[in-house]
Amino acid sequence: MAKAEKKLRIGSIGIGGMGNGHLNAHVNNKRVELVALCDLIPEKCEKAIERLKLDPKTPIYTDFREMIEKEDLDAVDIATPNDFHSIIAVYALEHGLHVFCEKPDAINASEALKMKEASEKAGKVLMVMRNNRYYSNSQYIKKFIEDGGAGDIYCGRCGWIRRRGIPGKGGWFTTKAKSGGGPLIDLGVHMIDLSIWLMGNPKPVAVSGCTFSKFAENDAESDSEHSAFGEKKAGGTFDVEDLAMGFIRFDNGACLQIEFSWASNIEQEKRFVELRGTKAGFTWNDDGTCGIWTEDEDGKLVDLKPDCGAMGNGHARALEHFSRIVLDGAEKDYIPEQGVNMIKILDAIYESAKTGREVALV
Repeated sequence: MAKAEKKLRIGSIGIGGMGNGHLNAHVNNKRVELVALCDLIPEKCEKAIERLKLDPKTPIYTDFREMIEKEDLDAVDIATPNDFHSIIAVYALEHGLHVFCEKPDAINASEALKMKEASEKAGKVLMVMRNNRYYSNSQYIKKFIEDGGAGDIYCGRCGWIRRRGIPGKGGWFTTKAKSGGGPLIDLGVHMIDLSIWLMGNPKPVAVSGCTFSKFAENDAESDSEHSAFGEKKAGGTFDVEDLAMGFIRFDNGACLQIEFSWASNIEQEKRFVELRGTKAGFTWNDDGTCGIWTEDEDGKLVDLKPDCGAMGNGHARALEHFSRIVLDGAEKDYIPEQGVNMIKILDAIYESAKTGREVALV
């Protein structure tokens, strides 16, 4: 009789918003077993169990420590407000569990470093959501670059800009102590990471930036579905930026312009990455397409619009890859050092915005 394939026993912490998306992915992954759910509001767990048709006896916790100590887990999946990411991750790692965490890694670089060090000390996997790497157009461009098609990538720009799309206004998203910041830390992690990953992960050495908060008192109707994230609170806190712009320098001489907004007077919401190499430049589009801008052997300019295939579900692919790393020893494409460098970039941009000066990272 064939031996049953081992499953990754996961406890999910944070059931709501992105947490529900994580649960969907786990339920559809035959190599994952959802052992327990944890949220400060147990009703969220109850609704998830009913919606996903999980075992009605699935244990529900309001204290992640109790869940970790009582349940036989291999890993935890963290999808809580940002300020709990490092607290829960370090605790889980110290108790011998692997950790998958929703982005951002942490609310500041010192907390991200604690996560990295705990992972190394425990010898356990720490992976933070980098869903944009797993879309089909991202994978297509990555292979094109690795095959030498772009040449030396030396500059670019990226962004995620919204006309009106402030998540959970007045709640934890707009409270710096809980979120770590506004769209820079909320949206910036996504597109900065994708850009740096495509560039071959050069080390950031200096940044400069500006931040603005112009829409805290604006109650205009949102045009973005993303504003539904979080829980709005009338008269709540709004002490973060609603727009950030900046510039990153890398150790190989390359540079990257960035722009992220929850609210600004633009035509429409869009995500983008544009990178330029000595042989070709390319554009990553949020509709799953990409463009390659190059020249042929005769020096004639050529525009290529390759078929990258269906964009796919980047979140589900990231979570599936995590299970393969733990169960099969699959090669890691995210390492905690990248997370520390990411949060260092964001911290330094906030510092640059405050001081009006470039901030060195080395």
